[in-house]
Amino acid sequence: MVETLEHFTPLQRKQSQGTVASLAAVNKSYGEVRALRGINFQVRAGEVVALLGPNGAGKTTAVKLLLGLLQPNGGKVRVFGGDPVNPENRMRTGAMLQVGRVPETLRVREHIDLFSSYYVNPMPRGEVLAVTGLEKLSDRKFGELSGGQKQRVLFALAICGNPDLLFLDEPTVGLDVEARRMLWDEIRQLVQRGKTVLLTTHYLQEADALADRVAVINKGEIVTEGTPAEIKAQTAGKKIRCITRLSFDVLRRIPGVMEVKHDREAVELHTAQAELAVRELLSRDSQLSGLEVSSAGLEEAFLALTQDDWRRGTESN
Repeated sequence: MVETLEHFTPLQRKQSQGTVASLAAVNKSYGEVRALRGINFQVRAGEVVALLGPNGAGKTTAVKLLLGLLQPNGGKVRVFGGDPVNPENRMRTGAMLQVGRVPETLRVREHIDLFSSYYVNPMPRGEVLAVTGLEKLSDRKFGELSGGQKQRVLFALAICGNPDLLFLDEPTVGLDVEARRMLWDEIRQLVQRGKTVLLTTHYLQEADALADRVAVINKGEIVTEGTPAEIKAQTAGKKIRCITRLSFDVLRRIPGVMEVKHDREAVELHTAQAELAVRELLSRDSQLSGLEVSSAGLEEAFLALTQDDWRRGTESN
């Protein structure tokens, strides 16, 4: 029997639809600083990919290359099989701009009309306003909006051209919890309509909630990629929260402990050996209290993956 796409899972269908954007052995330097080091990265049709990394890791450079705003020093950058600066390819992409690049005096509807005029088949203005929850703000000037409302306008400008590939750079900065989750729903609806999204975010919960696939970049290299579940499984650790008299130096020396941080009146430890760590804590602090043990999430996996190089460097000094 010949299998059609209906016989596959949603993720399998997405993976079968091909690559819409890619970096192949790409190098990019700024003077003596190497921002990207032979990076290989793909975005497949119909998926949400979260590109995560600490500040200075290279994720902004990667996005700018895919948008055609930068040229590589080596390797190939492709969007829809061609050069990102190709006008036909640019018509099929949308990007969320940063606050400060949009004229403050234009009204919301005027911004949407202006950006829509750049595209051959834009989304109707009414639909853009409805999708982004801006119907009641359409006559307001951009400069009169709150930070969260400005973010929604920037999202509207990114989607008004009805793009096939959408780049979202920190899309929910400045949004409250309710508005953030509404935007998540809007991104999911776009993907259900066949759109592809490349997301950069510092909210690890956001990547966990939205992404089909996560790529972690550090020091200009992709250190790992996979589904959020696969990324978390690579650092299958636990979180220990407790109130203790032990210093951070002592806590860090407990075998298996990868990170220690304050959590209000308590401390939180990320460890790969929870049982051993708990025994050590109890043996060293007879007044230990408020002990809680839970599974580690994407944030802990991200920290472990991006801090390994730093840890090895400090241990060898």
